[in-house]
Amino acid sequence: MAQIRAVTPSCSSTDLIFNGSKRVSFLRPDRVCGSIKLSSFQELGVKGSELHRHVIVHKDRSLTKAHNHQAIKAALTDEKETGASSAGDERVLRKKLNKVVLAYSGGLDTSVIVPWLRENYGCEVVCFTADVGQGTIELEGLEQKAKASGASHLVIKDLKEEFVKDYIFPCLRAGAVYERKYLLGTSMARPVIAKAMVDVAREVGADAVSHGCTGKGNDQVRFELTFFALNPELNVVAPWREWEIRGREDAIEYAKKHNVPVPVTKKSIYSRDRNLWHLSHEGDILEDPSNEPNKDMYMMSVDPEDAPDQPEYVEIGIDSGLPISLNGTELSPASLLSELNEIGGRHGIGRVDMVENRLVGMKSRGVYETPGGTILFTAARELESLTLDRQTIQVKDSLALTYAELVYAGRWFDPLRTSMDAFMEKITETTTGSVTLKLYKGCVTVTGRRSPNSLYRQDISSFESGQIYDQADAAGFIRLYGLPMRVRAMLEKSSA
Repeated sequence: MAQIRAVTPSCSSTDLIFNGSKRVSFLRPDRVCGSIKLSSFQELGVKGSELHRHVIVHKDRSLTKAHNHQAIKAALTDEKETGASSAGDERVLRKKLNKVVLAYSGGLDTSVIVPWLRENYGCEVVCFTADVGQGTIELEGLEQKAKASGASHLVIKDLKEEFVKDYIFPCLRAGAVYERKYLLGTSMARPVIAKAMVDVAREVGADAVSHGCTGKGNDQVRFELTFFALNPELNVVAPWREWEIRGREDAIEYAKKHNVPVPVTKKSIYSRDRNLWHLSHEGDILEDPSNEPNKDMYMMSVDPEDAPDQPEYVEIGIDSGLPISLNGTELSPASLLSELNEIGGRHGIGRVDMVENRLVGMKSRGVYETPGGTILFTAARELESLTLDRQTIQVKDSLALTYAELVYAGRWFDPLRTSMDAFMEKITETTTGSVTLKLYKGCVTVTGRRSPNSLYRQDISSFESGQIYDQADAAGFIRLYGLPMRVRAMLEKSSA
């Protein structure tokens, strides 16, 4: 006999007993509430997960008999039936929500989620869009689209400066790179968006938030861990883990059935995510790691072969580990990054093609364009070569791996990342100065670096004789430093 327990918002616990007859009984501490016949242990797992927030009545029509229906309702006393499921011929029992804030892009998926939430949760839907630098084209006409889908209204917040200052720059200062290549463009954007959703939920009096992330990706984790960290009382609705829609055609059919205007924009063959830091590409021919990306796929950068034949030099000013200026002109964080995207893009800077390990366990192939970010990352690391000693650099680099893992996994508001950030801020206090870089046909080359806090001393490093460093002292140092090796060699020789 197998048993699992599901905790729901309306009752302390519900036990599911899987007995020899392949029937699941719903138990409360004081009574048996009902049962569902299952065909396998796998289906038991599915039904158990569904009990987390609602119970879906099985397709077996016998389960709709009054006594079973009432038994399940008794187990979830404040759950209310709110209408037909997206399949159209089955009834669902879901938690009745008052108001939901939906992360909204205006695309097909989120346009369909609006009526689905209203139908299945009986709630008002407030759409939310974060401007993190994805471009004005993606923001045009969103309010009309949202209302046409059934939303009460749309909230748009400009988060570009907050995104760069409070999320991108800390990762830059930490030297965070995931799996040797990925500069965490999407990973950094999700927590700032999710945080804003929590704020909007408080402002409009919503009791739930929702997103359109699939059950296979990383973003569902990044959104929901932020929700948990900032407001654990909020309900979270993830339609892709609940509804019957399985693809674009299903979504279009659902939209037509509910009189939702289907976006007329041409469906891209790639799955893309764009913000001020990067542009990612997945899908289509990229799903085969052996395929070279098409030349016309890139949008932020020119092909290095087509880049100017003359190099361009840029000087990045840095204060305490954070970029502050471009060619001597101080700019806001978002403005600085935007300018460098333009400059780096025309020289083909910042293209990365990699196979990465997703948080959920599978490998995925993605191509990233990060022109401005690549320039800033190169500059920040190079200045540290002047201002940090050997052991500090080694410790910082080792912690940067953990820092990147936390950000990639959606644990931005984890106390560990916050504590590590305090460490990164402290040890880069002296990382102030400037770095000059040459940009040429996809390459970033450091040509100069200077800092008032430089640990580099020409009078010590010079091959010429100096008063501070006596070359004769090296002999004693080498004898002591190599003593363990000498002792081991002597032991091996004597035992031979």
